[in-house]
Amino acid sequence: MSRLRIAVVGAGRLGGFHAQKAAANPEMELVAVVDPAEAARNRVAAECNTQPLADYRDLDGRIDAAIVAAPTYLHHRIGLDLARRGVHLLMEKPLCGTLAEADELVDVAKREGVVLQVGHVERFSPVFLATAPHLQNPKYIEAVRASGFTFRSTDVGVVLDLMIHDIDLVLSLVNSPVRRVEALGISVLGGHEDMANARIHFESGCVAALSASRASQRPARAMQVFTPRCHAEIDFGSLSAKLVRPSEALLRRTFDVDRLSPAEVEHYRAHLLDEHLPQEDIACERVDALVLQQADFLESI
Repeated sequence: MSRLRIAVVGAGRLGGFHAQKAAANPEMELVAVVDPAEAARNRVAAECNTQPLADYRDLDGRIDAAIVAAPTYLHHRIGLDLARRGVHLLMEKPLCGTLAEADELVDVAKREGVVLQVGHVERFSPVFLATAPHLQNPKYIEAVRASGFTFRSTDVGVVLDLMIHDIDLVLSLVNSPVRRVEALGISVLGGHEDMANARIHFESGCVAALSASRASQRPARAMQVFTPRCHAEIDFGSLSAKLVRPSEALLRRTFDVDRLSPAEVEHYRAHLLDEHLPQEDIACERVDALVLQQADFLESI
């Protein structure tokens, strides 16, 4: 089987990571790293032992697929050009800057018969992969994602920059149409919102409360998920998760907290957590989410 001929378009921080993973993948041939900034493309190309190019159009006929890690405002134009040339696309999030642009790109990809995958890398976080199977029929989800101001992705706001990760994870867990969305955003440093809060209400009754900031002094990447049978706490930064499973007595409501005798109250006070709300750590394999994402893209072609 021949290797997938691939190029990375965009030699910034994330493009550099993608190029390194692609160059190390024996099933891929990294044909080129593309960026109009000469120093950036030369640096990444040298690190990955591949060709630096200033214009992706010079790759016509030389690649089967491309990873687009360019600024968001370029996704639409680059994506359309490459899709119309029959090139499969792994497009870093967000897919495009507007819904109209995203819809057009999806339509063209379908018409041309090419794979169009969005780079929601948290889907491939090993801690999420290990925890998600326990999270059937969620009723309430709370997510917090915060960082300092990085001066990257300034062409979009914090919703498309950071919160989009949690929106994607929520949609992967909740199998129900969205009923309504309430949201508030505040600009701190630029022309887009840098802090945002949103509540997503689903037809199933599930509610997701999301908070994101890129002007925070305390970084965070965490999620809590409540289902009828368990409660999960996920920390994407430390790759750790805890699961609390209520006992059958709690689930079936076999005792009335208002009718307990003093002795029973003392017993439950001493043993509620270990007997009725036991906590377990979720084990997860320490694997590179970006490698898993690229492997998934390769498998889908």
